[in-house]
Amino acid sequence: MKRGDSVVIIKDLDVKGSSLIAKRGTAVRNISLVHDNADQIEGRVGPTQVVLLTQYVKKTSGE
Repeated sequence: MKRGDSVVIIKDLDVKGSSLIAKRGTAVRNISLVHDNADQIEGRVGPTQVVLLTQYVKKTSGE
């Protein structure tokens, strides 16, 4: 994965510090990489900026 890619969440995830649940199949577009941790990415789920573990996302096809 690289900056600007789009990914899809593969498992329902509770977002810490929020009542938001990131549902499986939700698209996260235009991701950013966390510079000091290769296992994390940043992106928006709806209006909320979140940090996701790469084990819970997959890159969308066609890119």
